[in-house]
Amino acid sequence: MKVLVIGAGNMGLTYSEGMAASPLLSKHKLRIFDTDPKKIESLSKDLRFNVYDNLEDCLPQADIVFIAVKPYHSDGLFNKMKSLINDSQIFVSLMAGVTIESIQDKLQVKKVVRTMPNLPAQVGKGVTSYTESNAVSKVELIMVRNLLDTTGTSIHVKTENFIDASTGISGSGPAYVFYFMQSMLEAAQKMGFSDYDSKVLVTSTFEGAIELFNQNNISPKSWIDKVASKGGTTQAAIDSMDDNNVKQLIQDAAYAAFDRAIELGKE
Repeated sequence: MKVLVIGAGNMGLTYSEGMAASPLLSKHKLRIFDTDPKKIESLSKDLRFNVYDNLEDCLPQADIVFIAVKPYHSDGLFNKMKSLINDSQIFVSLMAGVTIESIQDKLQVKKVVRTMPNLPAQVGKGVTSYTESNAVSKVELIMVRNLLDTTGTSIHVKTENFIDASTGISGSGPAYVFYFMQSMLEAAQKMGFSDYDSKVLVTSTFEGAIELFNQNNISPKSWIDKVASKGGTTQAAIDSMDDNNVKQLIQDAAYAAFDRAIELGKE
């Protein structure tokens, strides 16, 4: 199985590193294509990859092609790809908002898997939702899933609507967490804690809360009830967030990302 990753940006390189570190592929079979001379020079020194700056030298021989470029670069890339591909190849898109139908039409191919990865894939904690065109067989889909799982875990969804929806939850979700963390960091600093102590207080709190949640079959609401005693400090904080409609604002933000993903697909 020969895998080619087109685009050595953050996400393309993340998947390249994950796949290269797994037993699924040998280091000689993972190929990366990019047009940035500096990236090519840097990656060429990495023995895990075969690096290319010419599609003709790598695309025709690939079995599975990961497309990891910005959506607005896709049309130009597809024009260069069309004469170099064949019907047996599987194309895995990491591009937000680009539909399976659009990729099929522009490349004139049948086997397409559309995914929505997220940033924690960089540390092996990513979650990737994915769905496929009808032409992709069950065996081929298992191969793709195994490759996706090299950066964390993956979730198969039935339709592309769920890909757009997962953009609003997992795809953009890390930014929501960082937004909340930044707010807590600034609050700690205003209370007089040093930058270092603020970071320890906030990050340890997030890590501990996630670990508690993962190790127990208890809902977040139940955990809140355990921590927040009537008339206590935690309840005062929860009441403040409820009074300011924070829960609805977070849900609205997730739907804003969802709606934007749909808009990108139409554009």
